[in-house]
Amino acid sequence: MSSRPAPGSAIVVRDAVPADLPIVQAIYAHHVLHGLASFEEVPPDAAEIERRYRDITGRGLPYLVVEDDGRVAGFAYAGPYRARPAYRYTVEDSVYIAPGAVGRGLGRAILSGVIQRTTDLGLRQMIAIIGDSGNAASIRLHEALGFDRAGTLRAVGFKFGRWVDSVLMQRSLGAGDSRLPDR
Repeated sequence: MSSRPAPGSAIVVRDAVPADLPIVQAIYAHHVLHGLASFEEVPPDAAEIERRYRDITGRGLPYLVVEDDGRVAGFAYAGPYRARPAYRYTVEDSVYIAPGAVGRGLGRAILSGVIQRTTDLGLRQMIAIIGDSGNAASIRLHEALGFDRAGTLRAVGFKFGRWVDSVLMQRSLGAGDSRLPDR
């Protein structure tokens, strides 16, 4: 049985707004409590989710939600890869889809939106740090959107009583490293 959206269902990717943050918090809390995509062990509360949202959007970076038939079913954003100035053209993506909506193409739609927005901003590289080398769905999603594996950091996390890897993936944005930035 296919889990693709039913014919006529509407998938919409749009900017997140503060009113979306309670569902963003609920989706993320599920992944923190039940998955290895996040290395957090305690879900952040609503105030912390809002602080993170304001930090990302305050930098002019994309923070998006994906709707499936009018309901928010996932979120994604691009944040700074690292704080030092030399990394200013590189971002790290984060993508989380509600558990009942996984496998319906929502991750691809929203990550494509984040890639396009960051490219439009003149950024040059996007890094994915995927929790758990066994997270085949996230690895496949990133590969399908042009990311290459850059390496695996073995056993860098410890969650749910076991060691967890991080898979590093990278994708050029726009001109990538083929020419110097305009700024």
